[in-house]
Amino acid sequence: MNKYQFHDEFTLAQTAETLGKKALELGLIPSFVVRYFPDNRQYYIPNEKESEPLTPEEAYMRLKKLVEQSGKA
Repeated sequence: MNKYQFHDEFTLAQTAETLGKKALELGLIPSFVVRYFPDNRQYYIPNEKESEPLTPEEAYMRLKKLVEQSGKA
């Protein structure tokens, strides 16, 4: 898998979104929702009704693990 690099909270959030899109394309998750607020973002996997909101850090770690384990990175 390519090495994802981030340097601050903003680039970490962008990387988490990129991983979410990749996981969707690979069919690893059925949905991926990002809610934007003025001071932060919340991530939902698999959807808003069945999961707790994740921070950018939590979303990054969960999605990175899913994509790496798929072997399709």
